[in-house]
Amino acid sequence: MADTLEIHIISDSTGDTAARVARAAQSQFGDSEIELHRHARVKSREQLARALEAATGRRAAVFYTLVDPGLREAVVEISRQHRLVALDVLGPALNAITTASGMQAMQVPGRQAPLDAQYFRRIAAIEFAVKHDDGRGADDLQQADVVLVGVSRTSKTPTSMHLGYMGLMAANIPIVKGIDPPPALFTVDPWKIVGLTIDADRLAEIRRRRVRALAAGSSARYADLAEIYEELETTANLHKRLGCPVIDVTKLAIEEAAARCAELVEERRRAALEGALSRG
Repeated sequence: MADTLEIHIISDSTGDTAARVARAAQSQFGDSEIELHRHARVKSREQLARALEAATGRRAAVFYTLVDPGLREAVVEISRQHRLVALDVLGPALNAITTASGMQAMQVPGRQAPLDAQYFRRIAAIEFAVKHDDGRGADDLQQADVVLVGVSRTSKTPTSMHLGYMGLMAANIPIVKGIDPPPALFTVDPWKIVGLTIDADRLAEIRRRRVRALAAGSSARYADLAEIYEELETTANLHKRLGCPVIDVTKLAIEEAAARCAELVEERRRAALEGALSRG
């Protein structure tokens, strides 16, 4: 499309950092059409020139994460020549740490974060989310940091996975009409539980697409609006019974839903701890 904005990601590594910044910025511009183009493992001025040439003459912005000062200077120089808008994502962060600490950056392109305890906890948390997806492994829900409860297609699985990426052990329990939730759900510390809900019309639309993708004509009731209202009502009653907070995911990105879950659980954990201490 002629009005599509291109964001060209230039990095000496994978470009994930700049891509996350670009997507965060993109979210503030509504439904505007934006395409991301990655130019990864850029280590020379020649590679850099080719990447910038791809953005020249386009409706484009350039986000770059380069540790080599020479390459960062070259981006500024070439971008000025071709009238490109370029953002240095990493440089200001390196300069800030240098100024605050007096230390100098190692300037090693593509250097990854060390494999510390946080990294291994994140891996363990992601494995936990996989093993406790869609009601599996319900017998040891007490091991979870977060337990998500909601009907099918309320983003329980991706939210659990993102919580895992954040280092939180997340399990999710699907609520299906006519099937009782696992008994273990009612023995979990209440502060760990977060309900997920969604607008009925939006859920029907998501499920219709799912049914078409699976060519499952016999599953028409799965996307029936009347059935969906009943499911949501049943789930809302369960949420009240559990006394858990509920997040409406209708207009939330997965990252935002996960962040809200983490905040709610931490707030409730602290409140429960303070309550226990005051009673003691």
